[in-house]
Amino acid sequence: MKHRTFGFARACLVLLALLLPVTAQAKPAETREVVLAGGCFWGMQAVFESLKGVTSTTAGFSGGQAATAHYEIVSTGETGHAESVDVKYDPSKISFKQLLDVYFLVAHDPTELNRQGPDEGSQYRSEIFYTSDDQRHEAEAYIAGLRQRHVFPDPIVTKVEPMHGFYAAEDYHQDFLVHNPDNPYIVFNDIPKLRALRQRFPSLVNNSSPAILVLK
Repeated sequence: MKHRTFGFARACLVLLALLLPVTAQAKPAETREVVLAGGCFWGMQAVFESLKGVTSTTAGFSGGQAATAHYEIVSTGETGHAESVDVKYDPSKISFKQLLDVYFLVAHDPTELNRQGPDEGSQYRSEIFYTSDDQRHEAEAYIAGLRQRHVFPDPIVTKVEPMHGFYAAEDYHQDFLVHNPDNPYIVFNDIPKLRALRQRFPSLVNNSSPAILVLK
C-alpha cells in the first residue's frame, strides 16, 4: 500500500508540473559592436564609455595586421592601423544613429584628413569599421545627410569600411583619461569633449560613468 501511495503522489506532482504555466525566462540583452576611429583613442574611449547603453569600450587598433598592432609601431603611421575604440552596445538602450550623432558631432572632427587636433598621421584618421550591412548603410546615409545639410563647412573625409580585426592597445592606454585626468593632453583636448557631450546630448549621458565623474 505504501508503494502505491508513493507512486500516486509522484504521478500527481508530474501532472501538476505539466499543468502549471511555463515561466518565461528573461531574454538576454542583445549586444552589437562597432569600431570607431577619430584621433587619439584616449578621448574617444572616454566619450563613448560615458553613454547609456554602451556596455563596454576598449582602446586599440584596427585596419592593419595583428603583428603590427603595438603602439610604438602604429605611431610610425606605416602599419595601416588607426587608433580606434571598440564599442559594444545594447541597441534597445542606444541606437546606432545616436552613436553616430556623438561620433560626428562631439567625439572628433570628421573633416580633418589623417590628423585630429595636434596629432598627425594616418593612424589618426576618421573611419568607421562596421560589423554589419545595416551599420554600413546607416553610416553612409548619415554621412550623405550631413553633406546635404552642409553641417560642416569643409568636406567630410570619414571612411566606412568593414571591420576585419580589432586589437586591444596596451593596458596603460585603457581608460587613460579616468586614470590621468590632469594630464595636459587630456585637459586641453579631451575634457572639452566630455563637456560638449554633456551639453549637447544630456539624455544620452550616463552620469555615473567614471569619465563623466572626472568633470565633477
